[in-house]
This record gives sequence, C-alpha cells and structure tokens, in this order.
Amino acid sequence: MNEIAVQDFNAATPEQFREILRGPADEAARWLHTAAENGVVEAQAHYGQMLLDGTGVGKNPQEAFQWFRLAANEGHVMAMNMMGRCYENGWGVAPDMLLATYWFRLAALEGLDWGMYNYATSLALGRGVDTDRHAALSWLRKAAELGHAKSWNLIGGFHEDGWEVEADMDIALECYRKAAEGGDFRGQFNYARLLARKGEMFEAADWMKSAYENANEAFREKMRDFLGGSEGWSSGVELRSGR
Repeated sequence: MNEIAVQDFNAATPEQFREILRGPADEAARWLHTAAENGVVEAQAHYGQMLLDGTGVGKNPQEAFQWFRLAANEGHVMAMNMMGRCYENGWGVAPDMLLATYWFRLAALEGLDWGMYNYATSLALGRGVDTDRHAALSWLRKAAELGHAKSWNLIGGFHEDGWEVEADMDIALECYRKAAEGGDFRGQFNYARLLARKGEMFEAADWMKSAYENANEAFREKMRDFLGGSEGWSSGVELRSGR
C-alpha cells in the first residue's frame, strides 16, 4: 500500500471499513495489516480482532493483544474494551482482572455500551474492584439506554433478585423482553422462564427455542438441565440442535 493509499485509508468512512470487512477475509486482513503498520488506528483495532478470531489470517492472540494495545493507547474505544477482554480471558496475555476492569472502565467512560456492560459486571461481581452493585446497576442502565441487549438482561436479574431495588417480577419480565427482542440468548431464556410462570406456555416455548438456537454449547447444557428438571417443560419444548 503506497503513501496515498494509506492516507485514503486513514480517511475511510465506517461504511467503507464495513465494505472491506464484508469482502474476502484474507484480502481484508492483508489491507488492514498494511494500514495498521502505517499507523491507521481503526485498522489496528480491526486487524487485532481478525488475529484474535483467526479470520483471514492465522490465529495469534499474542499479536492481537499488541495491536489492541496500540489502538487503545491512541484512544480507540473498542480496542480499550478488547484490552479488558484480553486481560479477563488470558487472550495473548496473563489473566489480570484488575487490569481488565481498568480498561473496561476507560471504555465505559468513553461512552461504549460494551465497556459499560463489562465494567458493570466487574462491579457487580467484585472482579478487580470492590463490589458495588449500585454503581453496576447505574452503568447497566446507561448501556441499556443505548440499546445494549445483554445489559437489559442483567437489569432484569437485579429486579428479579432484588439487588439494589425492590424485587419486582413485572419489571424483570419487561427487561428480559427487551433483552430477548434484542437477540440476547440469556435474555430469551429468562423471558421464557417468567412467561411460563405466568402460564403463557406457547410464547414461552417459542422464546426457549430461540434461546437454545442462539446459545453457546455451555449454556445449552444448562438449559437442558433446567428443562429436564422443571415440571411442564420437558413435554412442551422440543429443542433443536441449533445453528
């Protein structure tokens, strides 16, 4: 990539970036790598994700972490969040929840919904920071206002369990509905649970199937255990293998 092309890439619109990423993965990785090496911050963040996932390039969490760090230090908010995820999960670096929460907080302060959600989770569970459920709920509400489905699910849990608020199953149900409609499989599962408690089994069964189709295998196993041990579910829901 010559100097003019790099300048053009640095001025690329979000839609142009999406178009590149929709193309052949190996070609996108080649372009992004070249742009990243020439200091294009957006390319550094995207190329780091491709390395982490092994998309269009060999999987390399260690190198992914380095690109995330370069972009994060230049203020790229999603790269900040991914720094947190790397420290949380040990992707290319030793796990460290204090540093994970540090980066989640920075991303949250920059207005990223995923940063808010991850920081709130750390606060709620006391991971890398003192437990503060009140602050966690506040951050979750901010993320939910931005349309973050997983945050709606956790807010539903606060209202179901009476964390920092009075337990209220009607509010919990509404929060789970928003999470479910936003595509969060845990929200879909929880919405189905509460619908079933109200006796709305047909709608509950539909949402339970959606949750199973969208869930990862670990959560599917939990769902099978739940359904197998819950009266009224085993004969009412025929789970599919999912996609």
